[in-house]
Amino acid sequence: MTHRDATPSRGTTQDRTEQELRQALSALADGVQAAPDAYRTARGAWLRRERRRRLVLAVLVAVVFALATLIGLWVLNHTPAEPGVIFSGTGSPAATSLPRPHP
Repeated sequence: MTHRDATPSRGTTQDRTEQELRQALSALADGVQAAPDAYRTARGAWLRRERRRRLVLAVLVAVVFALATLIGLWVLNHTPAEPGVIFSGTGSPAATSLPRPHP
């Protein structure tokens, strides 16, 4: 008897292991019983998370919009009180681009 004859072939050990694993997993799966309302419970939880996600997004959009509006109003409120160079009314008539009509 040679060394090759004494050891089992690699394929049969692997097949036997796969068969035993398949049987063990099948027995385990047969013992698992799903709750009758598992789908309804999972769907309800998913809908609650989706609703909460949309509510958080709506609140976030409202906060960003309000913050942008308040910043814009604050910036407009802090403009200088005196008129700028463009609207000062001072300057030579040659600097104006359109001539004024004389009555």
